[in-house]
Amino acid sequence: MNRRRLLLAALLGAPLAACSSRDELHGLNGTDISGSGIGRDFSLMGADGRRHRLADYRGKAVMVFFGFTQCPDVCPTAMARAVEIRGKLGADAARLQVIFITVDPERDTPEVLQAYVRAFDPAFLGLYGTAGETRQTAQAFRVYYQKVPTGSSYTMDHTALSYVYDTQGRPRVALKHTQSAEDCAADIRKVLALDGAARR
Repeated sequence: MNRRRLLLAALLGAPLAACSSRDELHGLNGTDISGSGIGRDFSLMGADGRRHRLADYRGKAVMVFFGFTQCPDVCPTAMARAVEIRGKLGADAARLQVIFITVDPERDTPEVLQAYVRAFDPAFLGLYGTAGETRQTAQAFRVYYQKVPTGSSYTMDHTALSYVYDTQGRPRVALKHTQSAEDCAADIRKVLALDGAARR
């Protein structure tokens, strides 16, 4: 647990590259990660049998969360919040792609993963990789995860942040697990507004 806190501190306290005034985000509820280089891209399989990359969703904001389907509380809470966020975005909900990346590919088969994300919203996307791909992707996002034995089975300890990317695929905001859906939606609206500012 101490290692996890250290990794989170390193992520949230890391100095970030300066952005132009047009690209700046002000008054965020989450943490500004613009210019951080976190999770520039990934290449993972979807339950639809296709390989997906972050670059596939240019033109939309993307919210990425790492978890596992047997998670008892943090993951279903984050996914339920994502549903609320889309509801609060109104017409802009179509401009946000929610992606759930499993840190437990051993148990989260494509069928299990698809059933899980679709139970929250059919528009949500569940992704998985090999053990190596999962590790590589988590490292790129500075995400911590670890298998924790529980009797005859195991659970997963993992980072509980949601990462928001702008419509150009650039990392912008890390949403804390404790943030309300309203606060998250407010941050995402600011990220979406960058798209309009860039066109002016």
